[in-house]
Amino acid sequence: MHLFVGLGNPGKKYAMTRHNIGFMVLKELATHLNWEFKEKTQFRAWLARGEFNGNAIHLLMPATYMNESGYAVRRYMDYAKIETSHLVVISDDIALPFGEIRLRSKGSSGGHNGLKSIETHLGTQQFARLRMGIGHHGISSLADYVLENFTKEEQIELLSYLQRGEQVLKQLMDKNITDVMKTVNTKPQNGANLKT
Repeated sequence: MHLFVGLGNPGKKYAMTRHNIGFMVLKELATHLNWEFKEKTQFRAWLARGEFNGNAIHLLMPATYMNESGYAVRRYMDYAKIETSHLVVISDDIALPFGEIRLRSKGSSGGHNGLKSIETHLGTQQFARLRMGIGHHGISSLADYVLENFTKEEQIELLSYLQRGEQVLKQLMDKNITDVMKTVNTKPQNGANLKT
């Protein structure tokens, strides 16, 4: 069993912003698996479920704003009896250039409000994170930057970038995270040096 949580903000105006790349990766995965997200108000989230190679997979996107993401995650994990060892959170990361992906089995929030909220609600940092680099050019304030849409240059590369994130999740469905980390964190990554 795995629970993949994509982080983002609800609403059309945020749909293509950098902060929503977690949502984007999950939607790409659901599309290719022919799974449909349904709103589940009791969890304040959108949820899609299915099986992959015999493993139960849960995809969750909190319907709260980013800084309240932990509420939906904790509610659903309690309901479905999912351990933190089976949780993977997909988030944007300003410390990584656009196009670069990092997989971690645990760690700090790095100042990310969605991750902070999940850590607070779960009472632990012991859960995996798939960090999708969005860079930060330093012109806009950080708060403005993450809520801006991807640039035209980035949008050209965006689909292939999301699909690489999706492939990491597919590997995690039936492989050990340590083995997947070796592959993801060491190989050259296309688009990693695209300037933002």
